[in-house]
Amino acid sequence: MNDHDLSDELARYQRLVAEYEALDREIDAFLAARNGGLDKMEGEDKRRYREMSRQRDELINERRALEQVLFDGEED
Repeated sequence: MNDHDLSDELARYQRLVAEYEALDREIDAFLAARNGGLDKMEGEDKRRYREMSRQRDELINERRALEQVLFDGEED
């Protein structure tokens, strides 16, 4: 990976981390506003929570995949 590619990938990684953290805070606030977990939610709230959780899972999976690209072989 050349320096330009590495710089682009690092910027992408930082963006993913920021997006994940923002969404995680949003989920925490959403849960706090509804007094707890999924078992206390109905209808649209439950659907929205599941959608946000799915997005968060996608972000963490993308971040982990990028970590493998960035840090693979680093210990060699």
